[in-house]
Amino acid sequence: MRASQSPHQETDDAVFPASPEPSQARRSPACKQSSRHEPLHTSGKSVFSRPGRSQGKRPREEAPRTPGWGGQGLKAGTGTSHMPAPMGSELVMLLEWWSCTECTLFTDQATVERFGKEHAVIILNHNFEIDFLCGWTMCERFGVLGSSKVLAKKELLYVPLIGWTWYFLEIVFCKRKWEEDRDTVVEGLRRLSDYPEYMWFLLYCEGTRFTETKHRVSMEVAAAKGLPVLKYHLLPRTKGFTTAVKCLRGTVAAVYDVTLNFRGNKNPSLLGILYGKKYEADMCVRRFPLEDIPLDEKEAAQWLHKLYQEKDALQEIYNQKGMFPGEQFKPARRPWTLLNFLSWATILLSPLFSFVLGVFASGSPLLILTFLGFVGAASFGVRRLIGVTEIEKGSSYGNQEFKKKE
Repeated sequence: MRASQSPHQETDDAVFPASPEPSQARRSPACKQSSRHEPLHTSGKSVFSRPGRSQGKRPREEAPRTPGWGGQGLKAGTGTSHMPAPMGSELVMLLEWWSCTECTLFTDQATVERFGKEHAVIILNHNFEIDFLCGWTMCERFGVLGSSKVLAKKELLYVPLIGWTWYFLEIVFCKRKWEEDRDTVVEGLRRLSDYPEYMWFLLYCEGTRFTETKHRVSMEVAAAKGLPVLKYHLLPRTKGFTTAVKCLRGTVAAVYDVTLNFRGNKNPSLLGILYGKKYEADMCVRRFPLEDIPLDEKEAAQWLHKLYQEKDALQEIYNQKGMFPGEQFKPARRPWTLLNFLSWATILLSPLFSFVLGVFASGSPLLILTFLGFVGAASFGVRRLIGVTEIEKGSSYGNQEFKKKE
């Protein structure tokens, strides 16, 4: 399968119209970007070059990097750290080294060679409790975990550790109400338009995790709008996608469509990962150059609907054959997340054990109760973090909201 081909190529010309010349691409005033970055194009110019180099201009001087755990570095003079978030690194370590979950890519060599060498928007189906974690492990293996971004629901901002960490990593939060989110999302995307490292920006276009109830309501809306019924996905919500494409045009080189499933019809959980259960994740990745996506908002929304019809067809193929079409690639896991974990464990656990022994050796009931209260609060925070990923405890968003016009 070619990188930008769809599984239904014979109908693509109607839904994927010929893209305009790059010079015709215009950003809306709200998404106007810094002039320091020139557009990246995939025709006639290398997508491996930094923004601005393909236009014959003198590139911005690159500051020396200090290697970080995620293969990224600290760029001097930017004032921003691009090392991976500690929480993301620890969770990836659990997936890769504790549970030894395997991740296989189904794509082509040309697409794999671009991973980590260009800005990209990632579209991932939202069917599983650990789908985000599979995305993170791919980010880590291609050296962009420290600069991975996501359009996330605002409720995650208040989750202990992960929400607070994301706040300082320029994650774009939204309430999933477009009238209230428009300015926040546009401003967040504007900040990312001049991001100094290669960035992957994740979008869950379905807006919420798949459940049978949400799927039924979603398909009622699809029928009312005259859209084809989807069997394995919810109806995509197009506003976030069309806004992201409009604001990041000229920065992002491509859209990566990622369709995820697990072998053996398994439904993995974060608790399963903590218990050391091994899963086998398969991801079908297709690359679409950004200039192939229409500039017009309605045509871009139509493009996204067509994409989800194709994702549904890919899931049908997987359920029938047990694998996606395309070549198979198994990117090797890297040692950085494990070394990161062992380093912090060495630094923190030794004095922690000494402290615990001292608490109980003191014989002070107040001190012991205070310590146990702290442990209980920490356990509650971790349990709440896990609860965010559990499908049965997911939000009610999508049960009724789909009935409202986007």
